[in-house]
Amino acid sequence: MNSIGKTLIIFGAALIVLGAIFTFGGKFSWFGRLPGDLYIQKKNFTFFFPITTSIIISVLISVIMMFLRRR
Repeated sequence: MNSIGKTLIIFGAALIVLGAIFTFGGKFSWFGRLPGDLYIQKKNFTFFFPITTSIIISVLISVIMMFLRRR
C-alpha cells in the first residue's frame, strides 16, 4: 500500500504542475519558440516541431525523476 500512496502523490503533483502550466502559460510565450525549434510556413502549409523545447523538457523530467528515485 505504501507504493500506491507514493504513486498517487506523484500523479497529484504532476497534475498540479500541469494545471499551473495551463494557467500561467501565456507568461512563457518564449517557451516553444526557442532557437533550434523548426518552424516552416508556406502558402497552405505550416509545420512546427519544437526540437529544442522537447530536449529541455526531457532533461528537466529526467533530473526530477533522478531526484525522486534517490529517496
